[in-house]
Amino acid sequence: MSLEAHRCAEGHLTYPAHPRCPTCGEPQVETVDLTERTATVVTWTVSTATPPGVREPNPLAIVEFEVDGQPVRAIGGLTTDRVETGDEVRPVYVETLRDPDAGIRAAESQSWDGYRFEPV
Repeated sequence: MSLEAHRCAEGHLTYPAHPRCPTCGEPQVETVDLTERTATVVTWTVSTATPPGVREPNPLAIVEFEVDGQPVRAIGGLTTDRVETGDEVRPVYVETLRDPDAGIRAAESQSWDGYRFEPV
């Protein structure tokens, strides 16, 4: 699994994917793998009222990657709450982001893996 931004025909980057670019309306034409890149923490918080199956407390951040001189932002969990605005982070793969047995959906109906951000 990769963490991918999407680029439209005009060169705008978005994350997550959209069928058409939110900036210009052109179709998305390529993906950019962010899994081996670092990002900067724009802002962060700790959620203490999480949905069923999500760890509590749950540190979250908005991070900004720079790709070919363009910023693209993503939101996601952090591996620690020991982070500050401006810190450099990298995506790390997590096999189970939440407990698949918690909640009302059948565990096999969803994927439970994804990425968190870890300070570099």
